[in-house]
Amino acid sequence: MTSNTEQQDAAVADKAILANHAYADGRHLAARQSIYRWQQPQYDLPGIVVEELAGTSGIVLDVGCGNGKFVSRLHRDRPELQVVGMDISAGILADVEKPVLVADAQALPFADNSVDAVLALHMLYHVSDIEATIKELARVLCPGGVIIASTNSDTDKRELDQLWSRAAGDVLGIAEGPARVSLSSRFSLEKAPGYLRTVFEDIRVRELPGTIELTDPAPIIAHLASYGAWADECGVPFRETVSRAAEVAAGAIASNGSFKITCLGGILICRL
Repeated sequence: MTSNTEQQDAAVADKAILANHAYADGRHLAARQSIYRWQQPQYDLPGIVVEELAGTSGIVLDVGCGNGKFVSRLHRDRPELQVVGMDISAGILADVEKPVLVADAQALPFADNSVDAVLALHMLYHVSDIEATIKELARVLCPGGVIIASTNSDTDKRELDQLWSRAAGDVLGIAEGPARVSLSSRFSLEKAPGYLRTVFEDIRVRELPGTIELTDPAPIIAHLASYGAWADECGVPFRETVSRAAEVAAGAIASNGSFKITCLGGILICRL
């Protein structure tokens, strides 16, 4: 995973970019999620969340629920729970199972001690003040409740970082181009426990390592192109770099038979 510049970090947490571009609808998120269809081993992330909520009853708030993948699974497998999906983008909530609400994770419209579980799945790196947001999530949590967060490692998908830098360098006519924007780097799997320990004493980490092996560059290009909302922060012509990355990936597949991507994500289960 690349290390962002201050400008890139600010853009990753920019509310206008998030609500109006990156997550205005579910297309870009779905493109990033789709590459995991080729990962081995396969992980049923919604199923893992259901498992971790086995002892939970009452209200579950999915903060930054996106396209509602986890909301849908909870409605299906735990219909007795009161599941609320929440996101800063009204557009991405259009097809999420109700009830849903548009709100900011940094100012939750819930009373103190009113929610039995909070999900913050691949979203805490998008808030401007991570520590304050974690305190806000804890504020609404009932005694004995649980917060489940998730993110990726600093080493996640490093092959895509290398591919992007090479393609960007080719476009610019230099040996190595600028690094691509990283979404997870502000709250990576390595950094997350430090943030969470400011509030939570009991933190359990479930690492989810895997390898994606592709014989078609299309999923790679869809994944890279899904970062278009942050194109201005890339320091290189975005579309041209995506196009060049497609050529480089296709060449690697032709030479090696496949393109391999090393993945490492994780889920953090936190209790007060």
